Amino acid sequence: MPVGGLSPLFSPAGSGLGGGLGGGLGGGRKGSGPAAFRLTEKFVLLLVFSAFITLCFGAIFFLPDSSKLLSGVLFHSSPALQPPADRKPGPGARAEDAADGRARRGEEGAPGDPAAALEDNLARIRENHERALREAKETLQKLPEEIQRDILMEKEKVAQDQLSNRVGFKMLPPVDLAPLVGAIDGEPADAAIREKREKIKEMMKHAWNNYKRYAWGKNELKPVSKGGHSSSLFGNIQGATIVDALDTLFIMKMKDEFEEAKAWVDENLNFNMNAEVSVFEVNIRFVGGLISAYYLSGEEIFRKKAVELGVKLLPAFHTPSGIPWALLNIKSGIGRNWPWASGGSSILAEFGTLHLEFIHLSYLSGNPIFADKVMNIRTVLNNLEKPQGLYPNYLNPNSGQWAQYHVSVGGLGDSFYEYLLKAWLMSDKTDLQAKKMYFDAIKAIETHLIRKSRNGLTYIAEWKGGLLEHKMGHLTCFAGGMFALGADDAPEGLTQHYLQLGAEIARTCHESYNRTFVKLGPEAFRFDGGVEAIATRQNEKYYILRPEVVETYMYMWRLTHDPKYRKWAWEAVEALEKHCRVKGGYSGLRDVYFHKESYDDVQQSFFLAETLKYLYLIFSDDDLLPLEHWIFNTEAHLLPVLSRNIKKVEVNEK
Repeated sequence: MPVGGLSPLFSPAGSGLGGGLGGGLGGGRKGSGPAAFRLTEKFVLLLVFSAFITLCFGAIFFLPDSSKLLSGVLFHSSPALQPPADRKPGPGARAEDAADGRARRGEEGAPGDPAAALEDNLARIRENHERALREAKETLQKLPEEIQRDILMEKEKVAQDQLSNRVGFKMLPPVDLAPLVGAIDGEPADAAIREKREKIKEMMKHAWNNYKRYAWGKNELKPVSKGGHSSSLFGNIQGATIVDALDTLFIMKMKDEFEEAKAWVDENLNFNMNAEVSVFEVNIRFVGGLISAYYLSGEEIFRKKAVELGVKLLPAFHTPSGIPWALLNIKSGIGRNWPWASGGSSILAEFGTLHLEFIHLSYLSGNPIFADKVMNIRTVLNNLEKPQGLYPNYLNPNSGQWAQYHVSVGGLGDSFYEYLLKAWLMSDKTDLQAKKMYFDAIKAIETHLIRKSRNGLTYIAEWKGGLLEHKMGHLTCFAGGMFALGADDAPEGLTQHYLQLGAEIARTCHESYNRTFVKLGPEAFRFDGGVEAIATRQNEKYYILRPEVVETYMYMWRLTHDPKYRKWAWEAVEALEKHCRVKGGYSGLRDVYFHKESYDDVQQSFFLAETLKYLYLIFSDDDLLPLEHWIFNTEAHLLPVLSRNIKKVEVNEK
């Protein structure tokens, strides 16, 4: 029903439908005048409207063969019903993981688990229903003229911004590139190490060649069914595996494959489409991958595409607070948040994982707008009071205030902390604000979240309104490397403490691998009920080729050269070869405790971008991508340190 058709129900007394019903029927009720009756009538009609929507959804379950209907309708619904990333904010990940793939980010059910999938989809339907009712009520309380004015203002704002972007980025300025150190290395002197590194390169070839054979141009590969796989995280944008793999191909000296990928980017990578995308996922994978490829190769096409996509993402920041939306239609510029995210809040690990790439976009484009956007996020956060010094995972972009007090160093929170530290390092240690925010944050994390099990395993719990949930996610395992990487710049007397803390987290995550049948770790593991570092729920037992554990091994090896980290890394290589390798590539597993492999049939793009890259670096000499010259974004894409001798970004007046 049109909004204008319902508005008389909430209009002033005596007007429209509300006035007519109140005057005609109200006189027969004792003690109620016309005005009181109209209020009752409004409430009744709102209930009827709510019941009608509920009935529409409920009717699905009474139709013939409802299980097939649910499978076809609910499980293949529009992107609006899908959570973020297979990976990192997480929601199971670093924000990317609340969806079907990082969230870097919190999947609630194991891949392919029909019961869990049904429960998740029904929960999302209920949340969407409740949210729609709230929004409808708020909208209907406005006058029709106000609604029309809001729509016109939003359209005008988006149009002006898009015009400004097209004018401001038509010409890219010359870039003052400092000589890059360690982009190419020699062979390791030790023959055994050289052989292991060559094996990891062969794994990359197997993954790449099968992607090329069965899914070229698609986002990801289905290695068992041998076809293409696309997640709603990228909308209609294609080629995630190609862009994600560029820098791995380069450092492994797979020159022919790199040239193939570059040609595809030049001819086929297209952002001019009507597509709703995850801002977080597109930033870390596509923007990060393109920037990295540009710095390594110097090929201008990569800079051009990175800046073009960066411009497309700018309307996500059009919120009252400047905290960006999670989802953005890159054609219309209209954004929104995941409906499941605490009343439509933005997610810490998503809006907090834009800083590194956007600073480089300003440098590469000559326009400070990208840096301004992410620095404003810092301003908003610094003006907020932190409960116990902690950063909750949810922030309302309209009010600029925290939503529910849920704190995690895993999915939904993880890469925010990573980017504080790396912003300090990438600035050549001039970004003192980032340094302070990082060390203040990890001090609070150590006080309130880090605990030891009965048998001495150090883990990072989750904090929910002051109560701890003694669960640690695979995504959280990146923190061991983070603590170690920041140790040199820790407050006086704490350098060794943070290096040791990193080692303890690495040991705990290794135990989560070692206590499974396949020797690869589950999505999450618990420390309660007499259990330590073991997944106790079926929807936490899967492994989707995640990199966080070997990421920590890489940092610990580089910073300590303790041989156990190479030993543990090789154990992971052997497990991947034995249990995840199939003829068509590499697949994730549904249950790491089950003796018979059950494949999820997805070769994640981050397997090529992160997992194989970190393993390759562990068996390389330290002169390949030395840590004092390079920063890895949360997708392991390479960003050079912006040294003091590189000129500051100047506004492109033209």
